[in-house]
Amino acid sequence: MNTPAIPTKPRRIAHLDMDAFFASVELLKYPELRGQPVVVGGGRDHHPVVQPDGTRRFSRLSGYVGRGVATTSTYEARALGIFSAMGLMKAAKLGPDCILLPTDFEAYRHFSARFKQAVASIAPVIENVGIDEIYIDLTEFDDAEATARAIKEAVTAATGLSCSIGLAPNKLLAKICSDLEKPNGLTILDPHDIETRVWALPVHKINGVGPKSREKLNSIGIVTIGDLARADTGLLLEHFGNVYTAWLVRVAQGQDERPVRERAETKSVSREVTFERDMQVVADRPVLSAKIEALCGKVADDLRKHELAGKTVGIKLKFADFTTVTRDITLPSTTADPGTILKAARECLKRVPFEKRIRLLGVRMSTLSSQAEARTPASPQAELFPL
Repeated sequence: MNTPAIPTKPRRIAHLDMDAFFASVELLKYPELRGQPVVVGGGRDHHPVVQPDGTRRFSRLSGYVGRGVATTSTYEARALGIFSAMGLMKAAKLGPDCILLPTDFEAYRHFSARFKQAVASIAPVIENVGIDEIYIDLTEFDDAEATARAIKEAVTAATGLSCSIGLAPNKLLAKICSDLEKPNGLTILDPHDIETRVWALPVHKINGVGPKSREKLNSIGIVTIGDLARADTGLLLEHFGNVYTAWLVRVAQGQDERPVRERAETKSVSREVTFERDMQVVADRPVLSAKIEALCGKVADDLRKHELAGKTVGIKLKFADFTTVTRDITLPSTTADPGTILKAARECLKRVPFEKRIRLLGVRMSTLSSQAEARTPASPQAELFPL
């Protein structure tokens, strides 16, 4: 006698995205800025100044000069066309009266940990995908919608911040719909909603369709996700490889079988800085030396935060003419020690011909493993930025 199969519960996956996270954390510090267009980014030279009467004077975008970029912006600034990764000089033309605040990553990491702890107290199957977003598997909950609402309330209670949640049968659709009713939204999507609610969206709303793919798809008349769903597979194969075409066909129909991984694999950790002016390797040696040391320290901090260590150290340089070079070196053992990372980064720099001024400097750690496996030798003595 055959045992009847136990029916499998339909998957219910949530994507939680904090609303304008960095900017919202700043508004907790400066509540008088609520409702105003605020941009965060561009270094640390524009901290608010406390006036004699106790009020604060804030910098404006109109007074900014440099090459910094926006880390984030409030929704009021986004309404002016100012978004993350936009150059601040360009943003100043769109919104010269916007408030400009420096970034405070220590505060952002603090609030990130708080909101994730609040979620874990209700639904422990979580995949971290960024400082301000996570996937949550709610399949085993009898009422996934009620659980999602409870999660939103817990996040606000723990942080004072709002979040938006998309609840759908898989990660692909959950991420798409978490963005549909921002801020403070809860969007629920079922398979029968795909044609009416998803197909009208631009094709780049699919996580994995980047700017180059979007441009190529648009050039062959595929502008929306619905266009992609109805596209001829042969046409896609003419412009994309077999693997990517097969993926495009699946995701246009809302198909995604990826599980929520409780510990997403981190492939690399990196930090970089774009200088306010082009740096000359000899004349600006002290500045460059300090920057490379600071970057290595930040990479080491990030590794420790995620309980990781790495074996391959790499550097990235972008020159004044926008050409880019990278170099890397593989260590004999894994490490999260800032001094060891610094020594390796300087060895990489010795292999770069410095004939042009430097616009950007970056440090990257890859070939990662658990920090428990790392050996951390003593830090070497500091040395000057090498030629």
